[in-house]
Amino acid sequence: MADTINKIDWHDRKHFMWFPFSFTVYEVGNERLYQKTGLFNTKYDEVLLYRIMDLTLQRTFLQKLFGTGTLILKCKVDSSGEIELKNIKNPIEVKNMLSNMIEEVREKRRVVGKEFYGNEFSMHDEDCCDDMDDIR
Repeated sequence: MADTINKIDWHDRKHFMWFPFSFTVYEVGNERLYQKTGLFNTKYDEVLLYRIMDLTLQRTFLQKLFGTGTLILKCKVDSSGEIELKNIKNPIEVKNMLSNMIEEVREKRRVVGKEFYGNEFSMHDEDCCDDMDDIR
């Protein structure tokens, strides 16, 4: 049981060119994305994978030369709503892995659209129109 609780599926850190000299660490495991930044003052962020709505991969010419890239994750979270995994190695493989993991978690948790877009009342609903006819 302890192995499944602390299972890390992916681990990397922000790179400078191809060197992983950075105090920013990224991990994916336990249906979450973890980001740790800083040396003396450290910040820990955690996002549930099913809350990630969109993945974008950006690669500059230098990133292509050094085999890195930046993943931009649009999330349904209370903070900024966007997370950047900067200068990670094998960015295409990581993007595909994350995309698959996000879909698996959504299916497992049975997350549907209303989780992201709310459950707003629509004026075009058939019941609504029938009720409006009664009022007139």
